[in-house]
Amino acid sequence: MEIFASQFMQYALLGALITGLAAPALGTYLVQRRLALIGDGIGHVALTGVAVGLLTARSPVLTAMLVAVAGAVVIELVRERGRTSGDVALAILFYGGIAGGVFLVNLSASHTNANLMAYLFGSPLTTTGPDLVVMALLSGAVLLVALGLRPWLFAVCHDEEYARVSGLPVRALNLLLAVTTALTVTVAMRAVGLLLVSALMVVPVATAQLLAGGFRATQWLAMGIGVLVAGAGTGFAGLYDTAPGATIVLLAIAGFAVTTLAAAGWRRLRRPRPPEPDGTPVEPPEVMVGG
Repeated sequence: MEIFASQFMQYALLGALITGLAAPALGTYLVQRRLALIGDGIGHVALTGVAVGLLTARSPVLTAMLVAVAGAVVIELVRERGRTSGDVALAILFYGGIAGGVFLVNLSASHTNANLMAYLFGSPLTTTGPDLVVMALLSGAVLLVALGLRPWLFAVCHDEEYARVSGLPVRALNLLLAVTTALTVTVAMRAVGLLLVSALMVVPVATAQLLAGGFRATQWLAMGIGVLVAGAGTGFAGLYDTAPGATIVLLAIAGFAVTTLAAAGWRRLRRPRPPEPDGTPVEPPEVMVGG
């Protein structure tokens, strides 16, 4: 396609594809664990890290990753101790991250606000070569954990008590999952933005669950859907000059809606018709072809 002839569009496409591959791979565990919104909480914590990087003239990606990892570890430790529910801990991170980011941004020069918007809502068209290298390395780490440790992570997410009785290092695996979630948020920050990152971690998984029968199949299918909507969304945004991050997420949601309707229709067609009062099943009507 001509739209991908320019280098900046090629970089944008590669960055989006990397994000679309990594985010659902990790998001499958979060959905299984009923922590689908944890990406939002960590994304808002990462906002504070971005603001720190912009204020100190450091790499916003590096500072966002460090702050996001710290926040993810804190919420996991709070959840494990059970003194505060996961929802409350997530809310504290959510609002604390927003407040910290806004507070620090207001201390900076006015032009910082424009830079911050790129991280909030994504800016794949400004992706550079070094950005791609960082995204590829972080994505590789996420995939290594999500795919390489699938049996152990699935056991912890499915039944934590059973995994503990079986001798698995539950605390270490939980902390690893939390840190990997923070890395995923950092990877997706450039493509879809901190405010939309959770959608790319959850929506492809929700779509795959309607089509796949098992956890492994769901994970692979979700990764494929993530790559598809990321690539299509980037192309659509470049062609029609729309917001890339929002376009990717809207395509993912549209795919989920279409799949939901199609699955409901298919189940309705396959549902057996009730028998007649004498117990004889109702035969489907014959279809006359031709004339």
